[in-house]
Amino acid sequence: MIYFVGAGPGAADLITVRGKGLIEHCNQLIYAGSLVNPALLDFAKKDCEIFNSASMTLEEITGRFVYGEERGWLTVRLHTGDPSIYGAIREQIDRLVSLSIPFQVVPGVSSFCGAAAALNAEYTLPGVSQTLIISRAPGKTTVPPREDLAALAAHGASMAIFLSAALAGEVRQKLLDAGLPPETPAALVYKATWPEQKIVRGTVGELEAMQRELGADRTALILAGGFLADDYERSKLYDPDFSHGFRGGGGLTLFNEH
Repeated sequence: MIYFVGAGPGAADLITVRGKGLIEHCNQLIYAGSLVNPALLDFAKKDCEIFNSASMTLEEITGRFVYGEERGWLTVRLHTGDPSIYGAIREQIDRLVSLSIPFQVVPGVSSFCGAAAALNAEYTLPGVSQTLIISRAPGKTTVPPREDLAALAAHGASMAIFLSAALAGEVRQKLLDAGLPPETPAALVYKATWPEQKIVRGTVGELEAMQRELGADRTALILAGGFLADDYERSKLYDPDFSHGFRGGGGLTLFNEH
C-alpha cells in the first residue's frame, strides 16, 4: 500500500496521529526535500529506506512505488502541508491506478492554517470576509487567465498566496490593479510553525519592501485582506440574542449538559 501523507506546515508535532503512525511503520519513505521538516524522518524505523524526492523524477518515484509494492512494503510518500494543495499528487495517483497499486491519501495541516495560527488570525471574520482565496502568481507553472490575481483579488476576500514571495512586487501590483487600497493589511510568513519562523507585517502597498525585509523568497506565504485588521462584527454564533438549535435567544440553554 502507498500512503500519501500530509506532513503538516513544519513543526514535527503538527503531523496527524495517523500520519505519524504510518511513518513509524513504513518500510520506505519518500519525502519532499527541503519542504518537509527533517525531524519527521526520525519517526521512521532504523531499517526504513528513505529517499529525497527533490532529486527524483516522476518516473523514479513511480519506480520506488513499484519496488516497494513487489516486496509487500508499506510506502509513505510524505508531502508538505496537505497533499491536496500544490502537492502534485494527481500525476502520481494516476500512475498507481494504471499499475493497479492500492493507495490512500492522509490529509495534513496546510501552511495557510499554520500561517493564520502564527498571526493569531481568522480568515472568515464576520462583516469582513466569509471567503478565503488560495492561489499563486504564475511562475514555471502557469495560472489560467481567469485566475489572474487581479481578478481574484477584486472579490475583496481574504487571500493566501502561495509560491509567490519572490514575486512580491508583481503580486503588489496585481492586488492594487484589482482595486485594493494600498493600506490593505498584509503579512509575509516564512516557514510557519518551524523553529525559524519569521513574520513581517505591513500593507499591500508595502509588499515588495516587506519581502526585502523578510530576506527570503521560498517557503513564505503572502496573506492579504481586511481579516488582518481590527475591525469586524461580533459572531452570531455566541451572541446571546441569537438562537439556534443548541441555544435559545436571550442566552437560554435548550439542552441539558447530560
